[in-house]
Amino acid sequence: MKRKARALRQILYSSTVDFALEAHNGISAKIVEKAGFPVIWGSGLTISASLGHRDCNEISWTNLCDQIEYMVDGTSIPLLLDGDSGFGNFNNVRLLIRKLCKYDVGGVCLEDKLFPKTNSFLPYHQTLAPIDEFVGKIKAAKDTQTDEDFCVIARIEAFIAGLGLDEAIARAYAYKEAGADAIMIHSKQSSLIEIHQFCEAWDHSIPLVIAPTTYAPSNPEVYKKLNVSLILWANQLLRASIQAMYHAAKSLFETQTPHAMHPTIASMQDIFNLVEQKELEQAEEKYGTHTSSPIS
Repeated sequence: MKRKARALRQILYSSTVDFALEAHNGISAKIVEKAGFPVIWGSGLTISASLGHRDCNEISWTNLCDQIEYMVDGTSIPLLLDGDSGFGNFNNVRLLIRKLCKYDVGGVCLEDKLFPKTNSFLPYHQTLAPIDEFVGKIKAAKDTQTDEDFCVIARIEAFIAGLGLDEAIARAYAYKEAGADAIMIHSKQSSLIEIHQFCEAWDHSIPLVIAPTTYAPSNPEVYKKLNVSLILWANQLLRASIQAMYHAAKSLFETQTPHAMHPTIASMQDIFNLVEQKELEQAEEKYGTHTSSPIS
């Protein structure tokens, strides 16, 4: 029975503020769950980067789903996928949603930019899709989902495009009317000012999601005051792993021995624990072929 979409929906509509952490492959998804997070954020940026590609739809939606399948299969908590702008028109959105529901993904976040998308933190001019075009994508997603609890989150890029609060609010209500289950409002400011403005103007009739990459306050209580449902730590795990891998590679190249690295890297047993090697050993005892001594 599919249950991850229901779990995500319950988190979005709960009275508490919850946090999701990005993952970009099977092992990082397991780490997110073991760290205690209730939701995995399947980040388009970090999945693309982990495959050596840029965050501008260089990988296809099928490439993305290949990675997502490993992440979902290896974990028990819901995964919310970064679906970019839907990988094309409404029909591409329908294809994506069918596959995500088949894989028991909890939900998808679609952003209202044109395809191919450009990462929001790049210093480029961002062009948004017309409201009616993006409304069509939301309706197509909701009409296509095969799991009634599957969540479609509409991500608003009006602040990223420099279009201001009025445009952001107009889009939020249009997307809500189209059937979006939640709204994500995005900003790349170094302060909370745009998020604060939106939260004051929005009626919070459906849940609100944010991703504080550049404006994270030091006090998490701020999120509760803003009446936010879900916080996405959208890229920190990959950024941490890149830094760690770079230092490890540099140390190995320079010293030609791994001994100095041992205090700072995972043990072999850590890897075995993450991939649940013990479960296989127990299954071998139960199901494996055991040779007995021949009768003399």
